[in-house]
Amino acid sequence: MTDPKVKIAIEAALNAFSKYNSFEATPFTTVFYEVFASEKDFLTKSAMLDEIFDDYPQLEAMREIFFDLLLINFFSADVIKLEEDYLDSPEWEDIEEQTLDRGTELLNLLLYLNECGDEDIEPELEDYLKEFLLVDEDEFQDEYRIYEPVIANQILIESPVAEISKVATKLPEDSELKELFYPMMCFFQNTSPSSEEKSNIAAHAVNKDFDMAVLEILTCFAE
Repeated sequence: MTDPKVKIAIEAALNAFSKYNSFEATPFTTVFYEVFASEKDFLTKSAMLDEIFDDYPQLEAMREIFFDLLLINFFSADVIKLEEDYLDSPEWEDIEEQTLDRGTELLNLLLYLNECGDEDIEPELEDYLKEFLLVDEDEFQDEYRIYEPVIANQILIESPVAEISKVATKLPEDSELKELFYPMMCFFQNTSPSSEEKSNIAAHAVNKDFDMAVLEILTCFAE
C-alpha cells in the first residue's frame, strides 16, 4: 500500500529535483511507486529503494529523504496490515537497530505534519519545537542539540529567504540540520507558497534540486 500523501510527495519531489538538475528524474516516479506499494517487509523494501539509488547515482541526494518517506509510508499504510502491537515487537526493535544511521530529521517533521492534519491545526515552528520535539524538556536534550541552529535563528521566520540562505551556508558541516535548514525554515515561513514564492525560494536556495524537492514534500504533507 502507498499512503496518498506519500504518493503525491514522491512525484512532486522528483519533478522539483528534475527542474533544478540536469538529470531527468521524473521517469523514476513509477519505479518508486512500485517499491512503496510492494507487499515485501520493510527491510526488503529499503533494500529495493537503495538499489535504485545505487544504480542511478545522479539521484543520490534524495536517498535519505526517500528513506524517510518509506518509513512514513510504513507507519501510515503498511503497519495497518500487521499485528496491532507490531511497533512494540522485538522484530521492529531489530529493524530500528539496523536502520539507526538511516534517514534525516525530515522524518520527525513529516510525523509532525501528519499530527497537525489529524488535529486540524496549522503547522508552526514554535509548536513543532516545543510541543512536538519538546526541546525545552530536560529528557529531550538530544533534540535540543540537533535543533539548536533552528532554535537560535527562529527570528529568520520573519526575514527574507536570502537571510535564511546566508545562515544555512554558515552552519557547521557536522550539523545534522545543515542540508534541511533552508527548506525547513522557508517552509515554516510560508507553508503554502505560490509558484512565484517558490521561484524566489529557489533563487536563494543552497542546493536548488535538493532544497526544492524537500520543500515540495513538506507542502504536500501540509495540504
